[in-house]
Amino acid sequence: MKNFHISKDISELSTSFAEWIISYADEVLKKKDTFTIALSGGNTPKKLHEILVSEDYKNRIDWEKWHFFMGDERFVPISDERSNAKMAYETLLSHVPVQTCQIHFFDTEKKSAEESANDYEKTLKKWFEGKDFGLDLIILGMGDDGHTLSLFPSFPVVFEDSKWTSSFWLESQNMYRVTVTHPVANHAARVVFLVSGENKVNALHEVLYGDYNPSLYPSQIIKPISGELHWFLDEAAAKGIKK
Repeated sequence: MKNFHISKDISELSTSFAEWIISYADEVLKKKDTFTIALSGGNTPKKLHEILVSEDYKNRIDWEKWHFFMGDERFVPISDERSNAKMAYETLLSHVPVQTCQIHFFDTEKKSAEESANDYEKTLKKWFEGKDFGLDLIILGMGDDGHTLSLFPSFPVVFEDSKWTSSFWLESQNMYRVTVTHPVANHAARVVFLVSGENKVNALHEVLYGDYNPSLYPSQIIKPISGELHWFLDEAAAKGIKK
């Protein structure tokens, strides 16, 4: 079942999602001691972070119980402006009371992309050892080519199902990418696509209603096994939804 949440613009979208996350985290923390969330890169999550750390919101969150993961990463040093981790620290994590032990990101320093991916799989397995496998929430973006995480059209990594993480060279960006694979996303309790902009209309329509072809539109492979799938959209992107 798909759940659509449509807002007027990216500002309203980010506020709506912030409210939803806080409510959901509170619900989770009534049942267990931690709330696990996998962050995403991009401009839309950046606006979400800015709202979460604002005076109106940050004191409503029990930060010491949140644990932060990353869905995918550009294999660059954390000092690089393209780093998802750098963005997360600058717009969210450095503004709230979280400890280093609560942050579980890809290590992109002093190792190869393959080592980074393999070590992150170990990090995930260590965290879930003795627990039910599955993040409480994974936030996903979607490119205008239908990719999500670092699952790009026509790349074998889209169909990887034996490993929790993977790495590969992306020629078009002249860099390595490291990513969790679709089984990690599909085992999450809730999966949220955060999508804005009219340039996403065609991809959104194909992902939702087109023939199933995740090699062409990788976001189609995201189908939670027992969790919920939510789409948070602004009105521009939502033109891709059938009326």
